[in-house]
Amino acid sequence: MKPVSKLIFSVLIPLIVGGVSSAFTIPGVRGWYTTLAKPQFNPPNWLFAPVWTVLYIMMGISFYLVWKSSAVPLLKKRAMTLFAAQLCLNFLWSFIFFTLHLKAAALVEISILWIFILLTILTFWKISRPAAWLLVPYICWVSFAGILTYSIWHLN
Repeated sequence: MKPVSKLIFSVLIPLIVGGVSSAFTIPGVRGWYTTLAKPQFNPPNWLFAPVWTVLYIMMGISFYLVWKSSAVPLLKKRAMTLFAAQLCLNFLWSFIFFTLHLKAAALVEISILWIFILLTILTFWKISRPAAWLLVPYICWVSFAGILTYSIWHLN
């Protein structure tokens, strides 16, 4: 596969996952989520889509940097597997929270997601430092989302 094709594929995958995830998120945001007590630091709903879009693009570029690297195949495979696992967990959180309305389960799940993002960053670091740095805003946002999830669970 040519480098440009790898880059496009790498960026499209997280964007597609995010797009499918939004199918679970949007109805919940417009319905059930409006009934919940939220902390004062809860951002406006319109902010989430652009933030996630930028984060998914950065995730895709990060993945591309690892994929195109000449790293040891076993390390590269581990890194790509961790990336795929955290992306699946990312998707799962929206379903658990916005569709199933399981706030406590979503809190546990986002904690597991955070661990997998950290493991992905640490593994990417061994292959490509720019790839690892591209995931730092993502783990920061998921940290914030975890605090928000905890707060919503606590208030409700």
